[in-house]
Amino acid sequence: QVQLVESGGGLVQAGGSLRLSCVASGNAYNFDVMGWYRQAPGKERELVATMTNAGLSAGTTRYADSVAGRFTISRDNWRTWLQMNSVIPEDTAVYYCYTLARARLHDPGTRYWGRGAQVTVSS
Repeated sequence: QVQLVESGGGLVQAGGSLRLSCVASGNAYNFDVMGWYRQAPGKERELVATMTNAGLSAGTTRYADSVAGRFTISRDNWRTWLQMNSVIPEDTAVYYCYTLARARLHDPGTRYWGRGAQVTVSS
């Protein structure tokens, strides 16, 4: 079992910055993918950013078009961070930490989610 714990959410003014952190723990051979999704009220959960550290795709990042150039994801083996700059009110959402973790070398991987951190951007 894997646990993900987010921190760093809160209230920020439009144009400001915020940094989210997530720590993974538990029984895992590797956290192949770590990243962030978000869900705004009345909307579906959507990708924000992910980064891999496994195989030929190691170091690959993926960003939603809406945050590219403003948000930056980083990670090490079991932690990930989301630096949010130039935030806008549309960034208001609950941000969920995500990982695709393998329990063993040849395991296909299992998805895990954190409980979420509220980010509110005031105009």
